[in-house]
Amino acid sequence: MTYATTKSDSEIQLDVLKELKWYSRVEETDVGVEVDDGIVTLTGTVSTYGARISAQDAAHHVKGVLDVVNDIEVRPSGRQTDTEIAVDVRYALEHHVFIPSERIRTTVSHGLVTLEGEVDLFRDRADAEYAVRHVKGVIGIVDKLTVIKRGVSAGEIRQEIEGALERQAEREADRVQVHVDDGQVTLKGTVRSWREKRAILGTASHAPGVTSVVDRLEIAPYS
Repeated sequence: MTYATTKSDSEIQLDVLKELKWYSRVEETDVGVEVDDGIVTLTGTVSTYGARISAQDAAHHVKGVLDVVNDIEVRPSGRQTDTEIAVDVRYALEHHVFIPSERIRTTVSHGLVTLEGEVDLFRDRADAEYAVRHVKGVIGIVDKLTVIKRGVSAGEIRQEIEGALERQAEREADRVQVHVDDGQVTLKGTVRSWREKRAILGTASHAPGVTSVVDRLEIAPYS
């Protein structure tokens, strides 16, 4: 018996719709899905920025999806003022155990939150965004946080990342190339899924001395 090695766009579309329905954080009835050569475009409206990002993540989880275009619009329910949003954003940052909230400044304008300041790790930027994305009334986040440079050589950073990837047996470290230049890490190679890609990016973001991560990983689900 012969099995297909690839999925058609219609099969991917159906699977994305099923994933959206299964994903409890997504208001799937308000999200439209189109697929063209493995590229998924999401449209429609949701009530929170967190739901918008969750829909994006749900689409990425489906095998066969190469890229996601997120055209979902956020239309918050209720009428939160920018002052109310700012208070809730500050609360979210202060109650996240890994975020140096005292070093983060925020600006809220018509529901758009801008984050500024200095953090210790590149991972702290992602943590700050995650803490804020589910605040009611937020329609988007502009991350201007900078990472404090440390006296760590490019070789040390590369060794730390490569060592971490090798320890995580489910990922094929030999398919990923790590390049480091003045704290900027560039990742190249192929991965089989969005989950694997996100995990690798997360691993790189934890390394001391990393100030930014350039993602040039390609998803090849049938390789």
